[in-house]
Amino acid sequence: MEPGAQMPETTPFRRILVKLSGEALAAPDGYWLHPPTLAALAEDIARTIEAGAEIAIVVGGGNMIRGARISAAGWIDRATGDSLGMMATVMNSLAIETALNAAGVQARTMSAVSMPTICETYARQPALHHLDKGQVVVLAGGTGNPFFTTDTAAVLRAAELRCDAVLKATQVDGVYSADPKKDPSATRYDRITHDEAIARDLKVMDTAAFALARESRLSIVVGSLHPPSSIAIEAATARAGLKTTSDVSGRPSWPHRNSISTTSSAACRAPSPRSRRISARCAPGAPRRRSSTRSRSTPTAR
Repeated sequence: MEPGAQMPETTPFRRILVKLSGEALAAPDGYWLHPPTLAALAEDIARTIEAGAEIAIVVGGGNMIRGARISAAGWIDRATGDSLGMMATVMNSLAIETALNAAGVQARTMSAVSMPTICETYARQPALHHLDKGQVVVLAGGTGNPFFTTDTAAVLRAAELRCDAVLKATQVDGVYSADPKKDPSATRYDRITHDEAIARDLKVMDTAAFALARESRLSIVVGSLHPPSSIAIEAATARAGLKTTSDVSGRPSWPHRNSISTTSSAACRAPSPRSRRISARCAPGAPRRRSSTRSRSTPTAR
């Protein structure tokens, strides 16, 4: 997205959890980290925040290690392999935090695996506090448990932190029936429900993540991290509720809850619907709770 591009000011998706692929951070020569990619990512997120979004980030560790893959080789057990993967996500998260701070964005890394001398340990209330202050929260360590992917961690944290949607920024530009890089005949889905994704065994996320998103009524938006797309474009398209074809025309429609959609880089010009996230205690006419005070008797001196 060009630096001067505008995103809609009034948007239904106010708080977004961005799920980043760890592999997308790797350098072309195979090194685990590519500083220009980090810098571009930080600028992209900065533009998204300037447009009014609140951002939490979950990043994978596939640029360094995948627990399931090395455990399948037979020389290490799955739980240990996943623990190594959790530490890889901490390294990636610290790198993202540093890049965001350099871009003028306040960021805080919080890890589900306790590393108090390196970063803050994840807890829900402090994380909500950081988001309310406008800081980006980079969530490391997955769920803190083996056998769960960072996709599941992303949906879990999105539900905990009252996010409106999960935006998965990955290597392809949407949800496909198969890997389009390996199968040119793969079908691209503009919108699909969680149940359909589970039934068709789509690999864009694992089944546990889909199931949790369905139960939490979380929308998942899938788009590419690479130009000409960007997180800012994907967030703009999703937050304005645009359809996902490249020839968008007419008034946009609101992305339904319990759905998974793919985004295009079409410009968002139509006014977006009013946010549905109104706190019950702030809604007009909402009954106010009366604080009950218990009468305390003064102890009698004996």
